[in-house]
Amino acid sequence: MSIGMIMASGSLTPASAATWPTATGSQAVSSTISLSGTKDYGMIRLYGTGDLGSGSQDEDQGPILELAAGTVLKNVIIGAPAADGIHCKGSCTLQNVWWEDVGEDAATFRGSSSSNVYTVSGGGARSASDKVFQFNGAGTLNVSNFAVQSFGTFIRSCGNCSTQYKRTINLNTIEATYSGSKLVGINTNYGDSATLKKITIVGDSSKKIIPCQKYIGNNTGAEPTTNGTSADGTYCKYASSDITYK
Repeated sequence: MSIGMIMASGSLTPASAATWPTATGSQAVSSTISLSGTKDYGMIRLYGTGDLGSGSQDEDQGPILELAAGTVLKNVIIGAPAADGIHCKGSCTLQNVWWEDVGEDAATFRGSSSSNVYTVSGGGARSASDKVFQFNGAGTLNVSNFAVQSFGTFIRSCGNCSTQYKRTINLNTIEATYSGSKLVGINTNYGDSATLKKITIVGDSSKKIIPCQKYIGNNTGAEPTTNGTSADGTYCKYASSDITYK
């Protein structure tokens, strides 16, 4: 399988998941950059410095980029230190965004409307000791043509946020390279669902990566309890044919 890489021109061309882009330049970011509308960085690398440059896993870190609802972000590399990556305050599109060394999270999706749609198209992320994408808001998260390498959980529906929502996750054409723990974590008690299609898992002959972990979430801040891992057609939606091991 090949992961589509969206070039600066906007055309979709095939590229191996292992073919990570070369930055056209680098820019240090000492305080969060707020974006709206459409922003094309032309494959510049952004990395944290100052307050954003500790490289820690601190939950209270600011993001490198904060996107207003409706923002389209294109062609950027988030380097290291990566702080808390990218925050979307509502619906957003991340197109051909690459994280070279994930900080606390690569991206966090927020917003209280069930009509919110968060789209991640192309790109990749690697070296996430915990989560890659943190889904705290309401709505639907669509991730396609994406490569993830060396991660804890690829996408996690927040298990203990003070305000909880029903969240829908759709994965299509994903290449996940071991080591990794879980592709998706969802909360069945809030009606979450995850649909997995065209998933390729590389280097995991023992099948240690869990495709879909179910939890009982809460709004108290307590650690959520697990609730099974089987595909059930309601919460975890996939067939064995949707996952290929290489």
